[in-house]
Amino acid sequence: MVHVSRVAYDCDVLVVGAGVVGLSTAYAIGRAAPGTRVTVLEKEPGPARHQTGRNSGVVHSGIYYRPGSLKARYAVRGAAEMTKFCAEYGIEHAVTGKLIVATDRAELPRLHALVQRGRENGIAVRELGAAQIARYEPEVRGLAAIRVRTTGICDYTAVARELGRASGAELRYGARIVRIDRRPERGVAVLTARGDVVRGRVLVNCAGLYSDQVARLTGDEPEARIVPFRGEYYELARPELVRGLVYPVPDPAFPFLGVHLTRGIDGGVHVGPNAVPALAREGYGWGVVRPREALSTAAWPGAWRMGRRHWRYGAGELRRSVSKAAFVAAVRRLLPAVEEDDLVRAAAGVRAQAVLRDGTLVDDFLIREGARAVHVLNAPSPAATASLPIGREVARRALGALARG
Repeated sequence: MVHVSRVAYDCDVLVVGAGVVGLSTAYAIGRAAPGTRVTVLEKEPGPARHQTGRNSGVVHSGIYYRPGSLKARYAVRGAAEMTKFCAEYGIEHAVTGKLIVATDRAELPRLHALVQRGRENGIAVRELGAAQIARYEPEVRGLAAIRVRTTGICDYTAVARELGRASGAELRYGARIVRIDRRPERGVAVLTARGDVVRGRVLVNCAGLYSDQVARLTGDEPEARIVPFRGEYYELARPELVRGLVYPVPDPAFPFLGVHLTRGIDGGVHVGPNAVPALAREGYGWGVVRPREALSTAAWPGAWRMGRRHWRYGAGELRRSVSKAAFVAAVRRLLPAVEEDDLVRAAAGVRAQAVLRDGTLVDDFLIREGARAVHVLNAPSPAATASLPIGREVARRALGALARG
């Protein structure tokens, strides 16, 4: 007689990462397939401690993103769904609208291109002349602007907490992963730093800043690596200068939106962020240096190729990081009344930006599958806005892997 050992699974789907994307995935699985056992592992003591909880809190309209891309489709759909979710669960939110302002003649063609892109993405856009800007933002100056009515703000940390509660999943905090053993014929076993072993049939990787590392621990070789960019913010000491959300015209060559002004759900106004390379995955300040992580980033050929290609842009970002006067000058293009003393340092964030081997910055959400695994390898902004549609897509793939297993 041949004895076949049986695996005692702790769950059906094991989600790594309790940011808004990981928790949205757990929520979507619970709604699509009730009874599916889901466990979420998070190394921090609570949810939303990194990208989710350290962004501007903006519910993006989807105007910036290439028509037909995942970012465009999911952001447009996700903005409406996020507003509805917040209303349903009593989470603070507001649909404020925003202005995108051209302050230089060279920006006018890009502004007009955004109008066209917005319309292709199904977004209502209103064009404004210089005199009309003051109707919405009396202190803002520009040559022209567009108003995007569907942009809003919300408390994404509260969203993440509610997604976790409503998902019905088992949430394990303080569970940093140190090893993953995947066997395609059986499933996945994860060892945490505490010595716990958690076994699942399918693994979902929503690890954000560590998503490429988790993919490699699983045995899958990602086509991109995470290069962390720190976004540095200031708080506006005179928040009455800004009524809502004000953005510059972005450079289409980069996935960053430039220094902007955002009135948050708490009434304060965030100014920023800029985007500078971080010297650690959680490098929230210049003093945070993790040599092993910095060397790992430097060893990726794409990081050097990206640097050579975009050094001029990067130099400007670095200058604004080390010089408050340079940062103020960038803000004054939109808000001439701002003074250096009006800007007070606020908490920084780190963007988990995937970079390909050839130095290309991945400009769309990137989701890949392996044996019994689904990896979310690029989900920076507007991933919080788009988290409900992203979660459904990742859940669909995870449930498909579960059915095949």
